[in-house]
Amino acid sequence: MRLNFIKPMEPELVEQPPKGDGWSHEVKFDGYRTQLIKDENGIRLYTKTGIDWTSKYRPTAAEAAKLKAESFVIEGEIIVTNDAGLSDFHALRSAITRRPQHLYLVAFDLLHLNGHDLRDMPLSDRREVLQALVPAGGHIQFSEALPGTGDAVYHLACEANLEGIVSKRLDSVYRSGSTMNWRKIKCYIEKEMDIIGVQRERGKPAMVLMADKGRYMGGAFVTFKADKRQALWDRVQGKVGAPPPKGLKMQKAEWLKPGLSGRVRFLKGEEQLRHAMLKDFWEDNDAGH
Repeated sequence: MRLNFIKPMEPELVEQPPKGDGWSHEVKFDGYRTQLIKDENGIRLYTKTGIDWTSKYRPTAAEAAKLKAESFVIEGEIIVTNDAGLSDFHALRSAITRRPQHLYLVAFDLLHLNGHDLRDMPLSDRREVLQALVPAGGHIQFSEALPGTGDAVYHLACEANLEGIVSKRLDSVYRSGSTMNWRKIKCYIEKEMDIIGVQRERGKPAMVLMADKGRYMGGAFVTFKADKRQALWDRVQGKVGAPPPKGLKMQKAEWLKPGLSGRVRFLKGEEQLRHAMLKDFWEDNDAGH
């Protein structure tokens, strides 16, 4: 019987790991969500949106063919690791074209096995069957749950410089689409960037607009107490009046002349600033910076 691509179940992004015992917590790998299918027509690997990428993942497909099952649908993440052993999203694209033998598929769920649809089984049971199917030591690996409470696992993941964790209800069934039964909690990082504009509208939280080495990154909230906030607006006042940067003719933004920088805290692993907050600021000629 031919198995079709199943639209993925997707975790919601939340701020805090869930509390209580009914959850498993896994590393959030920084890669491409991938579905691995085996049926009578052989092995196929699909992207998150259902595009067939088997030809890009030939070494993975060859290894998948050795798994001891007639047919399966496995969910995982294609990753490549850096020297520190962490998944490295930026190196992934070139690895796929230049060295696909270095790719890993980290398997985290099993939706179908030997003609049986497992999506109505609880997650904990699906993962137990999956773990037994995936041998240790290869380039297809089982995504181990990390022991401990959500808070502890999240803290350790961030300390280890990982992107974050995914927490999943142990008793949850598999349903395509977005769900709160799976939650992703991302780590934050801090970085120094240039403050190139501000948005101040009545009744809305104030934001500074940031650029990193000339690349526009988005906005960060200003949450300082009154005196520090006033000090920021005083600095801003002396720099207002720059033309809008190319491609950023945003309404209601005041653009600034160069020379003001800030330290921003934001979610790791995003192209643009998300959940970002300005932690400190200075003029580039200030002493101490």
